[in-house]
Amino acid sequence: MSEGRQDAKRAAALRAVQLVQAGMVVGLGTGSTARFAVEEIGRRLAAGQLRDIKGVPTSRATRDVAAAAGVPLTSLERHPVVDLTIDGADEVDPARNLIKGHGGALLWEKIVASASRRLAIVVDASKMVKRLGQTRALPVEVVPFGWKVHEPAVRDLGGEPRLRVDERGEPYRTDEGHYIIDCEFAGGIADPELVNRVLRSRAGVIETGLFLGFEPEVIVGGG
Repeated sequence: MSEGRQDAKRAAALRAVQLVQAGMVVGLGTGSTARFAVEEIGRRLAAGQLRDIKGVPTSRATRDVAAAAGVPLTSLERHPVVDLTIDGADEVDPARNLIKGHGGALLWEKIVASASRRLAIVVDASKMVKRLGQTRALPVEVVPFGWKVHEPAVRDLGGEPRLRVDERGEPYRTDEGHYIIDCEFAGGIADPELVNRVLRSRAGVIETGLFLGFEPEVIVGGG
C-alpha cells in the first residue's frame, strides 16, 4: 500500500475520532483504517483529552489492538446501544451503501453497526465506486456444513463464488468459526437489494457483506 493511501486513511480516521465525546460507548471497527482510529482514541485517553470511553470491538483482532492502546472494553450484553461506531469499508457507492468483510469481521461489524445510533465510515478515495462490487468481491459468511450448496445460487445471481482460504490453504474461519465465500461480480452488482435478500434467505448463509440502508457518515481521507 502506498504511503499516500496510508496517510489518507490515517487522516480520515483522525477526523472521525473528533466525533468521540466523553462518556460514549464506541463501536471499534476492524481493518487498517479503523485501527488508526482505535489507536488515536487510546492516545487521547492517555493524554487526558478524552475520558470515560467504553469500546465495543468488532473482532478479536480489534479487541487486541484496543487493549494494547489502553481503550477500556465492554460488550453489547452490557451496553446494547452504541453511541458511535467508527469503521472502514471495502467499497462505498453514491448512496452510501457499503461492501465490508474483507477483514473477515462482517458479521460482528454488522451487529455493532445495527446497534449504533451513529455510524462513521472512514475510507481513502480508492474505496469510492459507482457500483458495489466493481473493485472488490462480496464476502458471504456461511456455516461450514454444506457450504458448496450456495455456489449455484451465487452463479444464478451473476457472481462467481470462491471459498476464502488462509495462508496454509485451509478454509478461512471467522471469529464465529464460519467460512467466507468471496463472490466476484463482473462489472459490479446490478441489484444489491436482490442479491442480499436472496442470499440471506438461504439456510446456512449467516450474513452478507452488503451494508444497505445504514446511511453512514462517510469520511474520505485525501479527497
